Amino acid sequence: MTAGPAAGPTPERAAPHPDGEPPTAPGDVTALFERARGGDRRALGRLLTYTERGGPLADAVAVAAWPLAGAAHVVGMTGAPGVGKSTLTDRLAQVAADDGWRVAILAVDPSSPLTGGAILGDRVRMGSAATPGGPFVRSMASRGQSGGLALAALSAVRLLDAAGHDLIIVETVGIGQVEVDIARTADTTIVAVSPGWGDAVQANKAGLLEMADIFVVNKADRAGATDARRDLEYMLDLGHRAGWRPPVALTVATTGEGADELFKHVQDHRQHLRTSSAEAERRARHVAEEVRRHLHRWVDQLVEQPTRQTEALFAEVAQGDLAPSAAAQRLAGEVGQVPERDAPGADDEPEV
Repeated sequence: MTAGPAAGPTPERAAPHPDGEPPTAPGDVTALFERARGGDRRALGRLLTYTERGGPLADAVAVAAWPLAGAAHVVGMTGAPGVGKSTLTDRLAQVAADDGWRVAILAVDPSSPLTGGAILGDRVRMGSAATPGGPFVRSMASRGQSGGLALAALSAVRLLDAAGHDLIIVETVGIGQVEVDIARTADTTIVAVSPGWGDAVQANKAGLLEMADIFVVNKADRAGATDARRDLEYMLDLGHRAGWRPPVALTVATTGEGADELFKHVQDHRQHLRTSSAEAERRARHVAEEVRRHLHRWVDQLVEQPTRQTEALFAEVAQGDLAPSAAAQRLAGEVGQVPERDAPGADDEPEV
């Protein structure tokens, strides 16, 4: 097993957090990390807290986790609110744990657009959270991320991976019919629907066929389940997706019916990725997505907490002396030149 990064000179200690928690030095992260890899859940929980708060401690956790991550299989569970994602996630985690997998669940809950608060109640519907030695469950607020997946969740997934988990299930907010963000960060994306969810045309319009690796018709004990499955199969027949055809499973999450079949589909997709070039391509996209999100965070901080030079730049725009696009390009110059878009040529297709 690869050892964690060696601790360097003792860095300056971080300022105390407003909630009164004792200050912690980034160098202390190494000791916590070794305990987390040994199965200490309290140490892992502390590292996840640092990751959520951001700042130097979060950066230290990310540096420690990066060289040890990459072995876990990440499953994204998404779908509209009310389809039973939390219960389905819990059942899938229990089946995997019974099969000998070390499982972690990251449940992303919606944050209030007014106060920023979140209930973090998904684990209430997860019985495995109360089982000694069962899957590790952590709730996290979306913090207003429009795709339902918090920026800190990407770092949390990498931390859970580096801590030795074989399977990490990320349950998203479910803010709409589709959440594309999870497809950009998961190895296997499960899209859950329920009977009466809508016709096949709506599914195709929402982009479900493009993002899903596995479909689940949950609450299959209700009328219309077979119709929903038939509609999905029909739309898949009309699609042109090479390599992997998403299976459609029927489940009843409240009883656990179909959970074994669902886990079998996850394993089959994992094997498909490993025996093709798809796994390397997906991991490359995941890294690019994570870098892109951190860059967005940096830009947001630059605008929300402007320096004197940035404030002066904004003043030029407000006075009409500088166009907003020119100001943005000047700010982008701090991290690199923004490539200019080529002028339309003969090969460009006209806009419709």
